[in-house]
Amino acid sequence: MHRSGTSCLTGSLQEAGLFLGEAHTWNKHNQKGNRENQRIVDFHDRLLADNGGAWDDPPARVEWGEEHVAAARVLLADYAEHAVFGFKDPRALLALDGWKQLVPSIEFVGIFRHPNAVATSLDKRSTKPWHESVELWYQYNSVLYREYEKQRFPILNFDVEEAVLDKHIHGIVGGMGLPGRQGESDKFYSSDLKTNSAKGPFLPWKIRRLYRKLKKASV
Repeated sequence: MHRSGTSCLTGSLQEAGLFLGEAHTWNKHNQKGNRENQRIVDFHDRLLADNGGAWDDPPARVEWGEEHVAAARVLLADYAEHAVFGFKDPRALLALDGWKQLVPSIEFVGIFRHPNAVATSLDKRSTKPWHESVELWYQYNSVLYREYEKQRFPILNFDVEEAVLDKHIHGIVGGMGLPGRQGESDKFYSSDLKTNSAKGPFLPWKIRRLYRKLKKASV
């Protein structure tokens, strides 16, 4: 889900050797950049729009047409020379079926954050009402957890302390066969960048239940 530590995770994997292509390294909502490849984001925006939705209005179903498959193949072909290529875009959760068919060997790494922290961050970035934000949190993370149940993959909890999160990221790096970062001085993530807490309104039961499931599933 957006505003859930995805930039932290992706930046950490990038410094450990994951090739992202041309990724954003700064914006006003992320001091170190959201690490998104704009070509991937634009592709997902077109795909969602063609299915009658958007990142904040997920379609009931996302179908890939021949033109979408062709466009995705072009994107992947441009990075084929790199041994390990990856991308981060929360919108990808809404389009997983197409990516899995196109790249059967694709590997996932997930991360989640407390719904109230996400809602507060979205309100700052996009002025979204709390109830809309927590419902979006539920829609995105329902897909994340459902995919995890199909085939287990690492899921990180962004709410844990910095040292714990760093340890878990380090474990993922080893499992992906990445070389790892060169030293501690250039470590991507610092808890100083995390500015929103879990304080907020009482959450609906279905959202509290899903958050508990994700915490149980996390590494």
